Amino acid sequence: MHPSNGLDSKPSPESSVESFSTTEKDATCVNVVSYDVESGEQSQDEGDNIVHWDGPSDPANPMNWSEARKWITIGLISLSSFNVSMVSTIFAPGVPEVLKEFHTNDSSLASLMVSIYVMGSAVGPLILTPITEISGRLPMTHAANVLFMAAAIVCAASINMPMLIVARLIMGVASSVPVTVGGGFVADMMPMERRGTAMTIWTVGPLMGMVTGPIFGGYMVETIGWRWTVWLEAILGGVIVIASVILLRETYAPKILKQKARKFEKATGQRYCTKFDSDRSAGQLLLTSLARPIKFLFLSPIVMIVSLYSSVTYSYMYILFTTFTDVFENVYGFSPGQAGLGYMGLGLGFCFGQITVGYYSDRHLKKQEKIHGKMKPEDRLPPLVVGCFLVPIGLFWYGWAAEYRVHWVVPIMGTFFVGAGIYYVHLVTQVYLVDAYTRYAASAVSAELALRCIFGATIPLAGTPLYDSLGLGWGNSLLGFIALAFAPTTYYLLKYGERIRTNPKFMPKMA
Repeated sequence: MHPSNGLDSKPSPESSVESFSTTEKDATCVNVVSYDVESGEQSQDEGDNIVHWDGPSDPANPMNWSEARKWITIGLISLSSFNVSMVSTIFAPGVPEVLKEFHTNDSSLASLMVSIYVMGSAVGPLILTPITEISGRLPMTHAANVLFMAAAIVCAASINMPMLIVARLIMGVASSVPVTVGGGFVADMMPMERRGTAMTIWTVGPLMGMVTGPIFGGYMVETIGWRWTVWLEAILGGVIVIASVILLRETYAPKILKQKARKFEKATGQRYCTKFDSDRSAGQLLLTSLARPIKFLFLSPIVMIVSLYSSVTYSYMYILFTTFTDVFENVYGFSPGQAGLGYMGLGLGFCFGQITVGYYSDRHLKKQEKIHGKMKPEDRLPPLVVGCFLVPIGLFWYGWAAEYRVHWVVPIMGTFFVGAGIYYVHLVTQVYLVDAYTRYAASAVSAELALRCIFGATIPLAGTPLYDSLGLGWGNSLLGFIALAFAPTTYYLLKYGERIRTNPKFMPKMA
């Protein structure tokens, strides 16, 4: 009997050949009729491109998984992203206690302890994430989860400063995988018209992790000490490792089809291939994958434009993260625990952005399909225009309210607009890249994340000197004016994005 998906049971040679409508049995790769889910058409495949899904409802295809299985996968990746993102901020309130415990008052070490994690996050996307487009999503995800948990344990148990800094660097490298591969998981399981909602749910994790971290961290440092801010990460990391091993399944189509081809080879003794196969060696494929994010960043104007604007807003978020405690303690007299509540404005802004963009994105895409007869990635971009104005509005509001020491709720209200604008920018650009480069979504998102992390690790170091020189009012106004200068690029993408994206001159060779 022919198995329904070619994965759950071992086919006999006769049923395998029959199920693939074989016309020649002596060819190097058997000729078959396959069903291409993307085109919705059957075609007679020749040569190497022969193993595909068994029709439009093949249960082995992640696009056809049950809703429960899809959302469990997205939820776990979001939880993992939440955990690794929280590390970057939950530790910050404990830095003075770390310096005191290790008997140093070097301010450069204080900055390094926070920024070293972000530096690791910039390296990981260029090295680890591209490998998922060779090995599949699952192996690297499991490896990164285990590495993150182990490094968190070492960090929490550190006996000196070098041990702590190296452990945080490794945590940063491992953290890049769930944050970047999440878009790949979504692209593998969700059709384009549902991708916006799925990406909205997934991005709750990484963005809310950065906002809730200082709130937890401030009170934990006051009560149980800085080490528990890291032990919390290690414990949650262990839970994620166990849950991921039990519940996550491979979603990357080339890997699933390759496994399917190998099962038919074993059953029939003949050679089966997929349309994704290559005659290049494993080393050549690895080099190609490692080079892919760099090619995206420097050879694709679309990726460079969205990455630059996303990186600017990301660095602003870290400037606020690294200065909020000082502002609310020194200007408004908050305790370290209370100062963590100053991050609530950003968090509420993120929530507002999630609700509004999540509601709008897929509906607008379907509306455009009805009008124009097709969906295109550029239909995701209108909220980006709104976000590019919300960020500077929020910065002006927050900066001048704090400069004149208006009631503490007023600057927090200003950061609400900053948070909403940042969410619009980050979510829209990520969904846009996933839609535009679906097969290589992980590499495209990795290119954006690498540049974001470089900005996030370096530019915030100038935050305190900037405010010392210009004050909170003009310091934040300067940041707002720079953000405004990028506003025209959003109209540029709306008008010319499709033309540039599909121009052969600006389509770097990825395979």
